[in-house]
Amino acid sequence: MAEAPALEEGAKEAAQTGRRAGRHDLRIAFVASEAEEAQRALATLKRRYKHVPTTEEADVVVALGGDGFMLQTLRAMIGQGTPVYGMNRGTVGFLMNEYSDDGLTDRLHKAQSLKLYPLRMSATRVDGTVVEAIAINEVSVFRETRQAAKIDIRVDGVSRLNGLICDGVLLATPAGSTAYNLSAHGPIVPVGAGVLALTPISAFRPRRWRGALLPQSARVEFEIRSTAKRPVSAVADSTEVRDVRHVAIHEDRTVAATIMFDPEHNLEERILKEQFTA
Repeated sequence: MAEAPALEEGAKEAAQTGRRAGRHDLRIAFVASEAEEAQRALATLKRRYKHVPTTEEADVVVALGGDGFMLQTLRAMIGQGTPVYGMNRGTVGFLMNEYSDDGLTDRLHKAQSLKLYPLRMSATRVDGTVVEAIAINEVSVFRETRQAAKIDIRVDGVSRLNGLICDGVLLATPAGSTAYNLSAHGPIVPVGAGVLALTPISAFRPRRWRGALLPQSARVEFEIRSTAKRPVSAVADSTEVRDVRHVAIHEDRTVAATIMFDPEHNLEERILKEQFTA
C-alpha cells in the first residue's frame, strides 16, 4: 500500500495533469457498471461534459458503480497509469465519492490522489498450471467443499504456522482491511502504516489464532495440505483459481493504481473513521 507521502505526491501529479490539460480541458473518460442506476448516471454525465471515447485517451477516468466495479477499473488502469475518480452508484461505495452531476470538472481539479500498490498472487493448481493475478483489496484462499481447509503458512521462507484448519485465510492491503478482512474480524490498517493484515477465516485449529500484521515487504506462501480431500480455491479480488496447492503473494511496488478522492473524504480519513464506528 501507499506510504503517507504518496497522498501529497499524488495530489501534485493530479495538479500537474490539470496544468498540462488546461483548467477546463481535462480529457475525461466515463465508465460504468451494468447496473441501471450507473447506466443512467453515465448517460447524464456524457450529455453534460465533454469527454473522450476511450480510457487510453483520458487524463482521468470517472467510474460509476460500486466498490466492485471500482476495483475492476483500478486494476484495468494499472497498466495505463491513468487516475480513477469514482462516484457511487452502488451499495456501500467505500472507495467512491458521493455522486453528483454538478461541478464535476472542479471536483476533479480539487481531488487528492493516492497510489495503491497491489498484491500479486501466483497460484499453482494441483495439475501444475500457474495463474497470476493482482488484487487491490485482498488475496484469499477458501475451502471448496464441506471439508475444512488445512493450510501451512510461510512468511519470507520461514514456516510460521503449520496445519491451520479453517474455512480459509486472507492477506489484505490497508485499502482492503475494511472490506472482507474486517468481516473476518481482522484489524483495520491505516494508510501509510506499511503493513499487511494476515487474517484467518473461521479458524478451528489453532482456535485462538487471530492472525498477524506483516511488513509490506513480506512474501507470504500458503501451502495446501490434502488437496484431494480438502480442495481449496484462491481469489485475488474477483479473480478465482480453483483447486490450488500453493499460493504465493507479495506486494508489487513496480506498478500502482491511482485513486482520486474529494479532499474532505479521502481514503486515509475514511479508514481512520472506520476504527471509531460502532
